[in-house]
This record gives sequence, C-alpha cells and structure tokens, in this order.
Amino acid sequence: MERFVYEAAPARVVFGAGSLSETGAEIDRLGCSRALVLSTPGRHALAARVAESIGARAAGVYAKAVMHVPVEVAEAACEAADALGADCLIAIGGGSAVGLGKAIALRSGRPVIAVPTTFAGSEMTAVWGQTENGLKRTGRDPKVLPRTVIYDSVLLASLPMSIAAPSAMNALAHCVEALYAVDTNPVVSLMAEEGIRAIVRSLPDLASGKPLLRPGALERAQYGCWMASMALNGASVALHHKLCHTLGGTLNLPHAQTHSIVLPHATAYNANAAPEAMDRIAAALGEYGEEGAAIGLQRFARAIGAPTALRELQAPRERMREIAQIAVANPYPNPRELELEAIVELLERAWLGDAPPADA
Repeated sequence: MERFVYEAAPARVVFGAGSLSETGAEIDRLGCSRALVLSTPGRHALAARVAESIGARAAGVYAKAVMHVPVEVAEAACEAADALGADCLIAIGGGSAVGLGKAIALRSGRPVIAVPTTFAGSEMTAVWGQTENGLKRTGRDPKVLPRTVIYDSVLLASLPMSIAAPSAMNALAHCVEALYAVDTNPVVSLMAEEGIRAIVRSLPDLASGKPLLRPGALERAQYGCWMASMALNGASVALHHKLCHTLGGTLNLPHAQTHSIVLPHATAYNANAAPEAMDRIAAALGEYGEEGAAIGLQRFARAIGAPTALRELQAPRERMREIAQIAVANPYPNPRELELEAIVELLERAWLGDAPPADA
C-alpha cells in the first residue's frame, strides 16, 4: 500500500430524526450564549422557528444568504453579527446558508453550528467559497469548519425533488472527485464509495413520491451525503469542481444543478486517466453503472429527475469557450492534463445534454 496522509475533521455530528431540538444544548456546549441564525430568504420562517426554540440564546435572524456568497453579502452579514453581539452562528439551509456562515467565520473566527436542509455537503468541510467581480474563489481554512453539524431528517421531509435530486448529484460529485483526487487515500475512498452506494439506494425511493415504501430512505440519503462531504473534506477537487465553480461564479448558475449536469462529462474526461477510480464508481452505482461510471452518473440523474443539460438553466451557449478558458487558466489538480479544445467540447455536450463518451 502506498504512503498517504489522512487528517480527520474535528467536527461533532448529531444525527437522527428530531435532532434539531438539540440546538440549544449545542450552543451551550460551545460555551456560547448569543447565536445569530443564518438562512436564505426562502428559509426565513424555519430560521425564525429555530431562533424562537433557543430562547434567550438567539441574537437574531439574518435571512439574506444567497448562492455563491458574494463578498458584499458576506461583509454585510459580518457587520450584522458584530452589531448584534453574536458569539456564534447557526447556519440552517443548504450550501448558501452554510457558505455565509463560513464567510463570517473566516473573517471573525466565530464558531458555526450547521443544520443542513439539503444534501449539499458543505457542512462537513473546511472549504469556503466567495464570489467577487464575477469570479468565484475557494480555499480551505480550519476556522470555517462547522464545530457541530445537526443532521435532522425531519427537515428533509418536505424537500421537493426539484431540489433534492440535483443536491444529491452535488453530493455524488464530492464522492467521484475524491476517488481520483491527487491526494486521495484509502480512508477517503471508503467514505466516497459508501456515499455513492447510500445515495443511489435511497434517492429513487424519494423520487417515487412514496418514501414510506422503504422506511429510512431520508436517513439513508442524508447519511450518504454526510459520507460524501467527509470525502470532500479529506481530498482535493479537480476539473469537475473547477468548471462548476466557474459556471456558477461567472454566469450565476445554480450550484447543485450545475453539478448534476457537468458531472458525467467531467467524469468521462478523466476516465482513461483514472481507470481504477472509474471501476469503483461504476461498481458503487450498481445497476446504473453497468455501462461505466460516466454514463451511469447521467442515467442516475435522469432516473431521479435531475437536470442533465446546461441549456435547461438558460446558460448562454456562446460563453462556453470563455468558461473553459477561465478553468484552464486557473486549474485545480486533475488526473488528465487540461486541454482547452477538449474542455470546450465537454461543455458543449453538457450544454446540449448529450450522453458522455463511454468509459474506455
């Protein structure tokens, strides 16, 4: 076995239906007393309910999180936290809310309690992202890693499949790239494969509209996405994430939907350069992976109703070359060398929603 380094994330996880009731105790455990509750505008009612449930521990509600964390939004939120005397943050929602919590933590060191209501996965990572002047920057800093993550499947019960499906594909992207990351290791690979299996075995039940046919589908899906986010925190990302970050930051496309569309094509791009990873992805996909990893990922996306074409997001086709140029100019480590024309072709297929090339 090759030498490797694995550094475990020090976060605390509270998992199970009804776990949201533990929020107040988790604030106390951190030694904090004034929590600012963060959410998107659409989750304001839920954020207000959380603030009410923690009583005097609530410093207020800040429901202005938006996708891709624009720098000006992060700075305004940090000023609000200062003005309210908040000593910790509760980020409830998807990647936008958690991302805003991380942005405040990056600037101030305040601890974050994350309560995910989608399958995004940012809650278990030290990765942050912010957008300025149309470019999304990312980085890693232990200050932004949420100190406690509360996984309460009850919060997912009303999640529409239009959100759940692409969010789950986002989680699969974390698993896929972890398996061929430049710094992957056996521990990360185990979590990545487990994440793929759990997501693939649970999302079709949810997509059927009758999750009670197989009790525990929500919990299995949430568990799979937890494993995916652990894999993401334990290894680097590659071309797929670079393209999604560029598409999101430059064109303001929705994060999870972009992941869902691009993932099969980025996987196909790397297939010949990472054959062992492709075999493991295909095996974890089960029946969906019978024709290989890339085609299997798109088959699964279609099976759960996730988007598979950038044109569905109204992405301007004429800007795909620009996206490719930005990605190549500022690359993430990738198994295959980045070739501009091949990446333009990749994005063209993703825009059309064509099938990716079969694994070699």
